[in-house]
Amino acid sequence: MYIGIDCGTQGTKAIVVDSRKKQVIGVGYTAHDMIENTQGRREQKPEWWTQALVNACQQAIKQAQIEPHLIKGIGVSGQQHGLVVLDEHDQPLYPAKLWCDTETAVENEQFIEALGGQQAAFQQLGIMVQTGYTASKLAWLRKHFPQKYQSIAKIMLPHDYLNYWLTGQFCMEYGDASGTGFFDIHNRTWHQQAFSKLAPELDIQKVLPPLLSAEQKIGTLRAEVAQLLGLSEQVVVSTGGGDNMMGAIGTGNIKQGIATMSLGTSGTLYAYTDKPLANLPMEIANFCSSSGGWLPLVCVMNMTSANRNLMELLDINVEKFNQLIEQSPIGAEGIRILPFFNGERVPPLPQAKASILGLDSANFTQANLARAMMEAASFTLRYGLDLFRQAGLSTQQIRLIGGGAKSTIWRQMIADIMNAEVVCLKEEEAGALGAAIQAMWANGEADLASLCEQFVKLDEQSKVQPNPQSAVLYEGVYQTYLQHLTALYL
Repeated sequence: MYIGIDCGTQGTKAIVVDSRKKQVIGVGYTAHDMIENTQGRREQKPEWWTQALVNACQQAIKQAQIEPHLIKGIGVSGQQHGLVVLDEHDQPLYPAKLWCDTETAVENEQFIEALGGQQAAFQQLGIMVQTGYTASKLAWLRKHFPQKYQSIAKIMLPHDYLNYWLTGQFCMEYGDASGTGFFDIHNRTWHQQAFSKLAPELDIQKVLPPLLSAEQKIGTLRAEVAQLLGLSEQVVVSTGGGDNMMGAIGTGNIKQGIATMSLGTSGTLYAYTDKPLANLPMEIANFCSSSGGWLPLVCVMNMTSANRNLMELLDINVEKFNQLIEQSPIGAEGIRILPFFNGERVPPLPQAKASILGLDSANFTQANLARAMMEAASFTLRYGLDLFRQAGLSTQQIRLIGGGAKSTIWRQMIADIMNAEVVCLKEEEAGALGAAIQAMWANGEADLASLCEQFVKLDEQSKVQPNPQSAVLYEGVYQTYLQHLTALYL
């Protein structure tokens, strides 16, 4: 038995996987709070994650109806980029600024300038540094809370903090590290020069963790944690990784030719490559994977979160939202939305605002607004898909995950807008499943490819093909979306 944990933005999920039956037998979930303001602040306290982890694990083990001593390993998936800083007593100095925090846009611009501009930064790091990455958060803390900054003893990411809490081992794996903004993705090392531009007073050898490859185990449970979870102290903890890296494993995206798309709070699109691709558009983040290769990725900031904003305004649930969309034609009778409620990452527009365009007295209906919002969220990922196709990455089949994948109408919309076959996975919690599979890999159960073949199953009943007529209509709507985007921001 293995536990997979996924510490996301909205909450923490835990699953118990039976390694003999090859299936998930228990699930648990605990929601997180959020600290936010109108300047783009998005923060969470690290202790919320540990409390949620305990609650979710206890729920999953109870539902699985197993003896806890049967658990052999744990893997942790976590939201990427969040800055966790601890003092010498291992206490958080400040709430973790998250991937979706855009309060540090100015600091990010200054960091890029210090590296010689965006092109120079890209050449040094192998990646375009975005506001959501960890780097600008550290610069922001140095500027606004200098005393807390001076007290930093350890810097880590959300999933690393959970690993540290579980085992007492301070480390980070290549996949999540590649989203910091001070990591060389080609050579898989910390970038001393980039870090010194951000934090010249800090000793990189002391405050940044040792780097590990994904198949390694980092240790076993601390006695205190084992007692809290009701597990053996011999339970192995794998390196884990960022949610996208674990989602890749959980969708079998560990070889070339597969594309995974996530419709979560944010939207992501990623595909595995054996080697870093040359001449990638800068907007594609050429992250390291947590399976030994690289994971070119596009992230957009407003996916289910954009839909949720409208649902809250109209005071309706997901079922009603989907019903409204079915009542509106493709193109929402001329309404176009740029859904940048929380800025945007691709294209890089951290301070952009959402816009509703094309309203008149005839088309101003709840149904049209609902459809326009879902179309807009989908178009942000289509923008990323076009970048993938320019880079020669295969997108003939898209493996769809995340909460939005449960919507039948959204699945068909994605197939039509992307003009690609779409299929979901039998196990919805791809990040948690990927973490559990990685724990099995680290514990020597089998090689990663064999484990993915055994545990990752496509839901053939969910498979949808693009409707040729709809694809043509959506293409026209998408082109007007691009025109509005270009006129306002590009």
